[in-house]
Amino acid sequence: MDASKSAATSKTSAVSKTPAATKKAPASKAPGVSKSPVGTTKASAASKSSAGTTNGTDASKKPAGATKASAASKNPVGATKAPASKRAVGAATKSPSKRSAGATKGSAADKAKPGAGQPVGGKGESHAAMVRRARRINRELAEVYPYAHPELDFRNPYELLLATVLSAQTTDLRVNQTTPGLFAAYPTPEDLAAANPEEVEALIRPTGFFRAKAKSIMGIAVALRDEFGGEVPGRLEDLVKLPGVGRKTANVVLGNAFGVPGITVDTHFGRLVRRFKWTEQEDPVKVEAEICAIFPKSDWTMLSHRVVFHGRRICHSRKPACGACPIAPLCPSYGEGETDPEKARKLLKYEKGGFPGQRLSPPPDYPGLPAPPLGGA
Repeated sequence: MDASKSAATSKTSAVSKTPAATKKAPASKAPGVSKSPVGTTKASAASKSSAGTTNGTDASKKPAGATKASAASKNPVGATKAPASKRAVGAATKSPSKRSAGATKGSAADKAKPGAGQPVGGKGESHAAMVRRARRINRELAEVYPYAHPELDFRNPYELLLATVLSAQTTDLRVNQTTPGLFAAYPTPEDLAAANPEEVEALIRPTGFFRAKAKSIMGIAVALRDEFGGEVPGRLEDLVKLPGVGRKTANVVLGNAFGVPGITVDTHFGRLVRRFKWTEQEDPVKVEAEICAIFPKSDWTMLSHRVVFHGRRICHSRKPACGACPIAPLCPSYGEGETDPEKARKLLKYEKGGFPGQRLSPPPDYPGLPAPPLGGA
């Protein structure tokens, strides 16, 4: 009786151990299928081992089978491969930020490309994510252009105001080459207000639309003389009342002559913020309002300079140099321009391309060459 009970007990123990071994094999197989082919192979082998153990009659083989199944579920190879795949996904996710940082420092600008399958921006991006990306772009641009500044030569608010009005429909370079003669002849609003219109036209002719511009700047001079005591006002509502002065010009003057933060929405700024998917607006006033809502007020003036600098040097209107862009991993419009690094580098302008800048008298920290005077080489 004792022997039969012992045999029954052994069989019962064997039956109870066999399902446990069988269950462990599928547990190891499930991760293997989703994570790694190696894990799948090991799990399959463990399943076979477990099946053999169930059919066997030797109780000493059953624990061995159970040990194999358990080992397979803890297989170092399978365990190593599955986390590796996770690490690969993580690396793919993190790689744009690393490339961006490298490109910002100037060490790998030609390698800064968005990762495959890593689109940024667009309709699927939440507003909060867009704000984070926009602010990161601003930080990256601050590293790329630490010397960003207004590209008009001026010494006081009066000169900046006139230079900004003259910059319409022409380059800052041409304005900077023209204004030295104008400011030498009419150094104060009172002088310009009493000038001969034909003489003013002759001086500013290189900027284009010289008759309309002469009328505007002389009208400004008269208004400053008669209404503001010969001084440029430091309030937006006063500036926009002057002839030929809109919000863009007013914000340029306020931000750079009075230290009042403002967003300057010119052609370059509007083009880039739409490429960055910060806004879809076309109207400058609406663009200004939406961009102001994204950034702290203290960032507005320098943000404007950085974006305009980037638009003039790299993110061109017709053919942006995407392959040489340090913020390419953050740009949803990457690929609209040249993506080959070598070809893209040939599209860079001003100091980024080794050419003179637009100012005849640039700030001391500007790394490029000053612009030549009118008629110079």
